[in-house]
Amino acid sequence: MRVHLSKSPNTCSSSPSLSPSLSELPKKTAATSRSAKRLGGPGTSPSRASDRAESLKTRASRRAKPVAAAPKAASPRTQLRPRRRPNEAPPSSASFNQFKILSREFFQIDALDLAPRLLGKFLRRDDVVLQITEVEAYRPNDSACHGRFGITARTAPVFGPGGHAYVYRCYGLHTMLNVVADKEGIGAAVLIRSCAPVSGLETIQKRRAQETEKPVLLTGPGKVGQALGLSTDWSSHPLYTPGGLEILDGPKPENILIGPRVGIEYALPDDVKALWRFAVAGSAWLRSTIDLGFSEILIGWSMREKVF
Repeated sequence: MRVHLSKSPNTCSSSPSLSPSLSELPKKTAATSRSAKRLGGPGTSPSRASDRAESLKTRASRRAKPVAAAPKAASPRTQLRPRRRPNEAPPSSASFNQFKILSREFFQIDALDLAPRLLGKFLRRDDVVLQITEVEAYRPNDSACHGRFGITARTAPVFGPGGHAYVYRCYGLHTMLNVVADKEGIGAAVLIRSCAPVSGLETIQKRRAQETEKPVLLTGPGKVGQALGLSTDWSSHPLYTPGGLEILDGPKPENILIGPRVGIEYALPDDVKALWRFAVAGSAWLRSTIDLGFSEILIGWSMREKVF
């Protein structure tokens, strides 16, 4: 601030007086005025100045106090798409009300006709539901069919009416599930080779003693029998009645694969070469299509005319 020295014309005093320059006067005056107005300057009573000061302290304390943030709302995507547990059924197949248990008549046809028709159907026992992805047909006069031995204590269920289960032990280790086909006394069946899990995954893994969700869990007839918890006591069980073990209707696959049956080297050459194995095209839940000689055809074709 610049200082101007002057003498008062009305006095004889020679002491200097300090006065602000004109350029700074408005700023200083305005600042002083605002400060006085807030804190109680000239013209403001002491009590009002005290109230103003107290009000400022209160405001400052409010600003300093932390405010809890409001909880973040869940996004619509999280609400509309809940996370699904591995052992739960997919949304499209969570309810089986639309799928009825197959009738007895459905099974009482030639094994070659029944086998491809079983693809996409559901096997259900308790909380476990499997969708059939691969099957093999065994017919009368077939050197690979158990019926070739005639009626014995073990093979008697094969000669029962279509729609019953035929369960046997392979090498004393693997429990194999077959669906009896055709009329009583014929001796034909369809072997369930592979399935895809639909529900009851934890039960399947426990029975299989294998904690995986990969196709290796159910790609093999012994694995299917184990996943369902079957024993030979299930032989002759009707699969068309509610309760226990049952087969429900399911969606038809758009395409199927055909190829020779597996593990029947003991059979006659023509039976070994017969293309009596069927699988759902595009499914991961079956054995290698390259190694086992599958070829793709449309399911709408007549199996007898186009394949056999």
